[in-house]
Amino acid sequence: MASATRNGEPNGVEFVREDDGSITARDTETNLARGGDTRAEALSQLAEVLVLHEGGGEPLTDDDLEELGLNPDEFENRDLPDFTQ
Repeated sequence: MASATRNGEPNGVEFVREDDGSITARDTETNLARGGDTRAEALSQLAEVLVLHEGGGEPLTDDDLEELGLNPDEFENRDLPDFTQ
C-alpha cells in the first residue's frame, strides 16, 4: 500500500547508484538523503537523519565531542546546528 506526503505526492525512498559505486537513499517527502556502500547501509543512515530531522536524538556532550576528536572548548558559546543540541 502506498502512502502520500502532506502535499499529496507519492511518499517513499529513491535509491541512486553513484559513479563511485556507493548508493544514495533519498526520502521523497523531505528530500533528505544519505549514502552508503549498500542499499541497507544507505537506508539505515537515512533513517538516522530522519529521526534527527523530526527532533529525536540526544544532545552532544563534551565526551561525545572528544570521542570525535574535537575540542569541546572550541564549541562553547557557539550557535550549533539544531540537530547537535
